[in-house]
Amino acid sequence: MSLLKTTESKILACIQNDLWARFVTLPNQERIWTLTVTNKMARKTSEQVAKTPLVMVHGFGGGVGLWIRNLDALSQSRPVYAFDLLGFGRSSRPHFPSDPTEAEEQFVNSIEQWRESVGLENMILLGHSLGGYLATSYAIQYPARVSHLILVDPWGFPERPQPQTDETSGKEVVKRPGPPRWVKVVASVLSHFNPLAVIRAAGPWGPGLINRFRLDFKRRYEDLFDDDTVTQYIYHCNAQSPSGEVGFRAMSEGLGWAKRPMLHRVHMLPPKMPLSILYGAQSWVSSSSGEELAQIRNKAHTKVELINDAAHHVYADQPHLFNEAVEKICNTVD
Repeated sequence: MSLLKTTESKILACIQNDLWARFVTLPNQERIWTLTVTNKMARKTSEQVAKTPLVMVHGFGGGVGLWIRNLDALSQSRPVYAFDLLGFGRSSRPHFPSDPTEAEEQFVNSIEQWRESVGLENMILLGHSLGGYLATSYAIQYPARVSHLILVDPWGFPERPQPQTDETSGKEVVKRPGPPRWVKVVASVLSHFNPLAVIRAAGPWGPGLINRFRLDFKRRYEDLFDDDTVTQYIYHCNAQSPSGEVGFRAMSEGLGWAKRPMLHRVHMLPPKMPLSILYGAQSWVSSSSGEELAQIRNKAHTKVELINDAAHHVYADQPHLFNEAVEKICNTVD
């Protein structure tokens, strides 16, 4: 944890606006590591204080440091909050149940307790990947707290397709865009383990594994860091005792599918709750779920947008386009 703190501090040193980083203690004494970023030039004006805050929820295996390309830009006109999900990053690492409904509920309850502890009445809620799944679940349960829901390449929405028999060949085929090869390999090897077990099992070779297999992350931030800072950050986020990943494993089938697909529940969102979905045009997460979601609920309040030349990590692949898109969405709120 001390190495994670040191590496994260180097990343957060890039933030130009006012930064308040602290642990938010929940009623059960679990702690959520939280950043609040505000525009230092406008922090004393009533205009920014009155703006609905943007709350950002990271994806599986991530943490607040991965938003480093976005925090300054998005905090120009409103406060921005980012926190490490329970069981990830620097937040507390409690036991998670093996039941998918109970695991999801534990994540969502922690988000609501965090909101209460911070004192936010409502928020623009943005979630990436697993964070998008949990943000949607939260918005279904606490709709009065969400002014606008923003999903970024969300995980866990479509139902896992059943194998279909090709009548001409008699072979089973599943027609869908597949995840990258490394995702398939990890999913098959670790189907009986926690998803990040290989990192811990590698011991001192763990950081090298991250560097080798996730060079894409290093490239995404290479203009900010000319060393292994970001891949070291990812390693230290995930080399600790498994907690949030246990909850994720309980909720997932393989790495690509949810046991409780969110498309089965999106009709429970208030029809007039504004919902925006951003996909990377080159992502392994298909945007077809977004189109289906728009069909299920009120199209007038559901927007789907593709960000060109971006893969799953849209916010880091095309940070300027991502920040512009999110800022535009936020400005529709206030």
